[in-house]
Amino acid sequence: MMLPTHALLGLAIAAPLVVFAPELAPAALVGGFLGSVLPDLDLYAGHRRTLHYPTLYVVAAVPVVIAALLVATPWLVAAAFLFAGAALHSRMDRYGGGLELRPWEGTSDRAVYDHVRDRWRAPKRWIRYDGAPEDVVLSLAVGAPLWIVLEEPFRWLVGLGVLVGGVYGLLRRQLATIAPVVFGSVPEPVAEYVPSRYKHD
Repeated sequence: MMLPTHALLGLAIAAPLVVFAPELAPAALVGGFLGSVLPDLDLYAGHRRTLHYPTLYVVAAVPVVIAALLVATPWLVAAAFLFAGAALHSRMDRYGGGLELRPWEGTSDRAVYDHVRDRWRAPKRWIRYDGAPEDVVLSLAVGAPLWIVLEEPFRWLVGLGVLVGGVYGLLRRQLATIAPVVFGSVPEPVAEYVPSRYKHD
């Protein structure tokens, strides 16, 4: 699943607070957005393993959510949604494709690493790959109501997410061809940080 879809879902889980607790909604939206983006910061350092914790984020979220329900401060609410967004991201990556450069070929059995079980979880491929048509449709389905419900600046995040997701979806297969060419010519000190899937066509 592509990052814009994750970001939109992070906003979506926090959006009900716009109605039920509008004074806490900005904190929840910021937390949900940051949490849903956080796991993919490991893109060039052990992607879907270093910052992806499908079980541990849930475990971490439970006490923070309880604390936020008992003492609803903006910081606790933001932290609760940050962990919830990160947990949702990490778990949803299992429903997409594997880690290969061309995930539509279905050659990888690695979706996300489960640190509790100490093994990779296999992809379910309900969304065949990041940027697949169904991924773009999901981002649109989540983004459209968010655009209506949210106000600026969150509305602009939604618009940007839908736009970037749509463009990425259109270019996704071409990017798989371009990546080995681009990353194959990076300087040696940088090359060691390039994931191996980007180095071979």
